[in-house]
Amino acid sequence: MFTGLSIPASALTAETLRMSVIAENLANIDTTATPGGGPYRRQFVVLSARAGGPQGIGDGVEVAAVLPDPSPFKVVYDPQNPLADAQGNVLYPNVHLASEMVDLIAASRAYSANATAFNAVKSQAVKALSIGA
Repeated sequence: MFTGLSIPASALTAETLRMSVIAENLANIDTTATPGGGPYRRQFVVLSARAGGPQGIGDGVEVAAVLPDPSPFKVVYDPQNPLADAQGNVLYPNVHLASEMVDLIAASRAYSANATAFNAVKSQAVKALSIGA
């Protein structure tokens, strides 16, 4: 019975982290200088199936890693910028607004679907407990 609750609960936790990482990406969309040096590098969440269910069936989802996006930075010609290199180019983060918004909508819908599944399982458990009463 509780496995039915833990599967969507694990997905809710994973999607919450995914939305937080997307929000961080959006907040740093114009950050050209970070404490580590250079522009902000986009992060993304890698999810994986949690093993351990009966007969090899997954037992939910877990965050496998939060990784930096290796795609190249956006190069903008701006010789007046104090961060410009010798050619007048400034590196901007590899964060793309449209992609982040698509990912945010997908994460939000996945969260909503798992909240619905969690509530359905909870409702079934309550009904099952009330049968004997």
